[in-house]
Amino acid sequence: MNDKYLKRIADKALDISLKSSGAVLIEGPKWCGKTRTAEEKARSVLYMQDSDYGTSYMKVADTKPSLLLVGDTPRLIDEWQMAPVLWDAVRFAVDKRRARGQFILTGSAVPLDNATAHTGTGRISRMMMRPMTLFESMESNGSVSLADLFDGTADGDCFSSLTIEALAFALARGGWPASVLDDEPEALKQVYNYVEAVINYDISEVDGVEKSPTRVRTLMRSLARNVSTMANLSTIKGDFAGDEEIISEKTITSYINALRRIYVVEDLPAWSPAMRSKTTIRTSSKRHFIDPSIASAVLRIAPGGLLQDFNTFGLLFESLCVRDLRVYASAIDGEVFHYLDKSGLEVDAIACLKDGRWGAIEVKMGAKEIESAAENLKKLREKVNVDKMKEPSFLMVLTAGEIGYRRDDGVYITPIGCLRE
Repeated sequence: MNDKYLKRIADKALDISLKSSGAVLIEGPKWCGKTRTAEEKARSVLYMQDSDYGTSYMKVADTKPSLLLVGDTPRLIDEWQMAPVLWDAVRFAVDKRRARGQFILTGSAVPLDNATAHTGTGRISRMMMRPMTLFESMESNGSVSLADLFDGTADGDCFSSLTIEALAFALARGGWPASVLDDEPEALKQVYNYVEAVINYDISEVDGVEKSPTRVRTLMRSLARNVSTMANLSTIKGDFAGDEEIISEKTITSYINALRRIYVVEDLPAWSPAMRSKTTIRTSSKRHFIDPSIASAVLRIAPGGLLQDFNTFGLLFESLCVRDLRVYASAIDGEVFHYLDKSGLEVDAIACLKDGRWGAIEVKMGAKEIESAAENLKKLREKVNVDKMKEPSFLMVLTAGEIGYRRDDGVYITPIGCLRE
């Protein structure tokens, strides 16, 4: 394991949050680097999972939680949700101290709704941290900036050295900081271990409700096969056909919600723009894991297997692009959606900034699909009512290829190995 700290896009967001709030909560899945990033800024640390002192910390939290907040600031409280009372203690301490940058909280699970008395609004800011993008793992050269695309200053000419074989490995390995510098066997083994921990322990621990590992595995395999699609519950239920007991959609939903609370599942919501004419827009979310490596690991598809199954590779490649786009968009105050209407017009990703600017993105692995993808993007541009919304800042086809350029019609063709925030 290489302990070198690789710079994260979240570093800047954390700096800004500490300067503007009394405390910052970093949310995200286990193993995505929340603690390591927070340690770079913290001046004292409380590890709630410390095997030597964790039991004592829990007792103190039950009697006088304010004692756990004593230390140089910013003080990091790692896995705070193990003692939910710490949330209100931090909120109260921020009120008393009337100073910014006092605490950093990290959490890899969403506590139960009634675990805290206050939301922390105005005292505790939140930031989402996801696994590493290809730019953060140094596999994208970052020659095309999403911010520049929005500003209209990107020329689009670029070249990616990321081969299709390297991309298959990066996808199966995932953006987990502890493994991005490892060789293939060790890196893939770590992802498999992560998935097994989710199946056998984490999903049950999040709400204290025991769940069948066999059913969790079946569910995750179903979600993996349906990544980047809008598969409904009845489709997922069909994958439980061999189950000894009939499983209800309500139970499936409860399992998915548990995966969502530990940041394993992160679906992509639908975009609802103002349209020129009455068009029924589909509102279902697309199925995604927080990182595409979870899907490949639960399906036991190694990089070589992806290269032999381009249908699965394509779906997981779209999921990888969505992961990176979410991180890049978040860094410039934006979000990512997908679009589908009744006519069947579908666009894989819509990046929207809070100031109303938006860009449409199609994800395609092969060069043969670029022309149809570009036509889809232009059709969407014609459908959107620009009297009520802005013109798109850019239209882009995100590819697994090597060469990037801007077409005569203005559509950018951009390799994922060239993109950054």
